[in-house]
Amino acid sequence: MMTTKSLKRERDHDQAVDEHSAPFIEHVRELRRRIIWSLIAIVLLFVPIYYFANEIYLIIAAPLIAALPGETSMIATRVAAPFITPLKLSAYGALMVAMPFILHQLWSFIAPGLYLREKRIGLPLLVSSILLFYLGVVFAYLVIFPVAFQFFVSVAPPGIQVMTDISSYLEFVVSLSFAFGLSFEIPVAILLLVWAGIASPEGLARKRPYVVIGCFAAGMVLTPPDPVTQIALAVPAWLLFEVGLVCARAVHRRKAQEQEQDD
Repeated sequence: MMTTKSLKRERDHDQAVDEHSAPFIEHVRELRRRIIWSLIAIVLLFVPIYYFANEIYLIIAAPLIAALPGETSMIATRVAAPFITPLKLSAYGALMVAMPFILHQLWSFIAPGLYLREKRIGLPLLVSSILLFYLGVVFAYLVIFPVAFQFFVSVAPPGIQVMTDISSYLEFVVSLSFAFGLSFEIPVAILLLVWAGIASPEGLARKRPYVVIGCFAAGMVLTPPDPVTQIALAVPAWLLFEVGLVCARAVHRRKAQEQEQDD
């Protein structure tokens, strides 16, 4: 329940946002400044990550190495792979580690144009989206990778020795990690749709069958052509959709109450 003082402060803030109109070129300069700071953060993180690239790669490769039989190891099929792969790993790692800072720069760019009520929900959504993305990556590494690699190795034909290329493995791990990280953003996407008035919780609930089919379709597109990783992506995505619906109903009720207070 907002007090009269809080309502006045909110109205003053919103009025100031409406009255302040910066030239287009000023917005472009501000956006450029935010992009430059983001690139600087990525470059600064790239250097220490590259220094420990070999150790980091061993950590990333641990699920596959644990699944390989006997003394089997990974290989490099290209001449420059031992040099190029650590560079790619450092670039991907720097981007992933810098993601909170990059999103903060994005928030700092759009926040001055938001109403106070929008800021109240926007900042928690920003923080939760970062945490959910990292949670999806950790879930893929700890849960999905061990099961998937065990499955891949077990279905190899007799007499075939599984020896994975280091560059191909890195691309596989990065793409699957981003797929799971993005799938864990589903609750945030649902909250944004409801908050913006694009959809309602009831309308989204009625589309549940289509959402389930879409989750499995996304699993087929974003993961390798095997049932293990496809189901492992589709089922959590569906459950996250249900979690998003529960949160969206609460946000929808609160938004309706605030509109009644304004009236």
